[in-house]
Amino acid sequence: MVLGLMAPATAAPAQAVDSDEPTEAELAELHEAIGESEVEGIAWYTDETAGEVVVMADSTVDGAERNAVRRAAGDQIGELELQRTEGEFKPVRRSAGPGTAIHGSGIRCSLGFNVRKGSKFYLITAGHCGNEAASWGVTLRYPHRIGPTVRSRFPGGDFALVRYDNPSLSQRRGFVPGTAYVGRKVTRVGSTTGQHSGVVTAVGVSVRYGGGALVRNLIQTDICAEPGDSGGPLSSGRHALGITSGAAGSCPARGLSLYQPIKPVLAAYGVQLYR
Repeated sequence: MVLGLMAPATAAPAQAVDSDEPTEAELAELHEAIGESEVEGIAWYTDETAGEVVVMADSTVDGAERNAVRRAAGDQIGELELQRTEGEFKPVRRSAGPGTAIHGSGIRCSLGFNVRKGSKFYLITAGHCGNEAASWGVTLRYPHRIGPTVRSRFPGGDFALVRYDNPSLSQRRGFVPGTAYVGRKVTRVGSTTGQHSGVVTAVGVSVRYGGGALVRNLIQTDICAEPGDSGGPLSSGRHALGITSGAAGSCPARGLSLYQPIKPVLAAYGVQLYR
């Protein structure tokens, strides 16, 4: 007879379920309700461990708009955690300054990851950049044309595909797809602010940028970012995690930045990281 595997003669009474704990469906409903408030300048995600939806309001969100968020929560107000963050949530795209960058018509963004599909080569950058530029170039010692934007998505997601039409441009390789999780150490590189490191603080984040553009399922970190950094890579070692979408705050202080995960981009375009 093996001790510990016997059924008890009398079953213990079942533990009562704590009715105060919100269900997964209730949290999902609250998450969706926050988006329907249409308040601009907020980012939000579901913290299943704490049983709440965390909403971060930037400096443009006034008292009336914060109350609108609370009203959207309705009778689930107890599962709402409303916080403030400095700066303004916005895509970090526009800049006229020099740096390692990709240049469109009147804008500068950052190259994310190089990818390939068969014998054709592409780069991934932010969709809000791809929406605004039909073609791209890079400045090394002399201006070089890269090629056209062939596909772009923003809002909803935030990613674009640019084809390499110039065979003389070298293409950095060596990344494999990875997955972000809370607490993972990460590094971001952008054409404005260079390289900065920090940790992932949330996943599955939604944001409504100024102007009403809604983007879902983003990665959030405690790293700063500024205009021109959009599209730049977020990685952990050799693992490609995402590309820069937007941020609140400015460098060199710690900030709050948001990233489009890379795996859905690869799947959407049917491409592979160039390694």
